Amino acid sequence: MRAMTILAASAALVACTTVAAVSKTPDDIARSLTLPPGFHINTFAKLNPAKGDYFRGPRFMAFGPDGNLYLASSVDNTVYMLPDRDHDGVADDVVPVVEGLNAPNSLVFANGSMLVANQDGVVRIELAQDGKRSAARQVPLISNLPSGGHTLKTVKLGPDGHLYLNVGSSCNVCVEKDPLRATILRYTLDGRPAGAPDGSVSGARSAVWASGLRNSQGLAWHPATGDLYATNNGADMRSGTKGGAMDDELPPEHINKIEPGKHYGWPHCWGNRVTDPNFPGKPGFCDNMQPPAITLRAHSTPIGITFLDKTDFPDEYKQDAIVALHGSWNRVQPYGYKLVRIRFQNNQPVAVEDFVTGWQTKNSAWGRPVDVIAGPDGALYVSDDRAGLVYRITYNKK
Repeated sequence: MRAMTILAASAALVACTTVAAVSKTPDDIARSLTLPPGFHINTFAKLNPAKGDYFRGPRFMAFGPDGNLYLASSVDNTVYMLPDRDHDGVADDVVPVVEGLNAPNSLVFANGSMLVANQDGVVRIELAQDGKRSAARQVPLISNLPSGGHTLKTVKLGPDGHLYLNVGSSCNVCVEKDPLRATILRYTLDGRPAGAPDGSVSGARSAVWASGLRNSQGLAWHPATGDLYATNNGADMRSGTKGGAMDDELPPEHINKIEPGKHYGWPHCWGNRVTDPNFPGKPGFCDNMQPPAITLRAHSTPIGITFLDKTDFPDEYKQDAIVALHGSWNRVQPYGYKLVRIRFQNNQPVAVEDFVTGWQTKNSAWGRPVDVIAGPDGALYVSDDRAGLVYRITYNKK
């Protein structure tokens, strides 16, 4: 009976997809987007747009040891370099440096090496030294991760010198058979599992660091406390009553403070230990979940997150974070498609407010923000996998 219920829900999910319609990218980006006073935005680079695809375009970014911006594009199975040699705030070129990848979503630099998160694992890239576009060698580092469903992976290097990696769920709402699903994993730099309930490293047999996370692609560490914060996308087509109609405002999206060994609720719970009436767990299950640090509006799809301590933004922003809302795909009224600021007080998140808006116009949207990172120049860089753009945000009060 449960399997039939899941299949019926999945069928309804497919039938009700209402992602905001694609609208034309405006000629003047700066005039089309609204930012707080003193902030300015420009197009840093133009890549391939999504061509109607839901997510497959420019995704997560990282600055390399050479100071250049690198970007993973899952639609092209490529990592690009976006050099700004004259430092004018606009990329001089779009250079493919690694091709033939497997739906890459993100990359990170560790010990001078580029690591790329494919949908089935992480590879270390050995770049050609001939100065030409020779095929780079991909050396497996972490292999045989589950793919399909929420298949895209994000890899980040933590301040503890370990790799953190998300593995999304295989479904909307279900009990996973694979323990690696709906988790954040931790590994050593040489690819050994380093997830343990007590937070230790030695002797860890599993890579699972935290669980009950339906799809946590964005990872960032608080600059003062070192706490790991992660975005998480809640389930679709949910109701607050058993057998009730879908509620656009359920469940809330989570920003979680990730602690080792904790369970964050999915698939049975959301918010502050609220039980899903249509998919309850065992009695008391939700009493033991770790509640979110702060919530966002349902189905806004938070993805990238970064703290602003390394930007040249005003001091009152330096303790805060920016989150990219990719935008809804199954709401009656589309929502998201913007950047929001998470305000922190005493090193804890206390409020959410708009930071950049304008990608959505009524029921259409020309852009979908994915990732946000601070550059060595103090600017904030934003990727957009619908418009195929990378934006650069700076602050100048004048």
